[in-house]
Amino acid sequence: MTKFMIRWVINAISLYAAVLVVPGIDLHGSWVGILLLALIIGLLNALLRPLLTLLTCPLIILTLGLFTLVINTGILMLTSRIGQALGIGLTVDGFWSALLGSLVISLVSVIMSVILRDGLKGKKEKRIRFPKSNN
Repeated sequence: MTKFMIRWVINAISLYAAVLVVPGIDLHGSWVGILLLALIIGLLNALLRPLLTLLTCPLIILTLGLFTLVINTGILMLTSRIGQALGIGLTVDGFWSALLGSLVISLVSVIMSVILRDGLKGKKEKRIRFPKSNN
């Protein structure tokens, strides 16, 4: 459960960073809206992304992985549409804004994951170690 919460917070922070940095992405709401959108983008990444990756595997191999940016862009645009249908005001102006936003989200997500993984790794290393017996 802790891993889910950490991933949710990372998604919310990275989505907020995209809203701040990318001029074509606007949010008309509060932190609750960002948390709901982070949940939506997390669910789409968990459910839809593996299927899209499997179906577009030849394109991903052909473009040396760059087609995953198009998949991320589509997921961000779909998140915007679902958010608008639910009354959460996330607007993405077009493909290029979504592409730049997906790059920002990916970059911030990787940085936050590395930072939080190192923090959690330090907690896991504090295990009780029993001495080996010589029997």
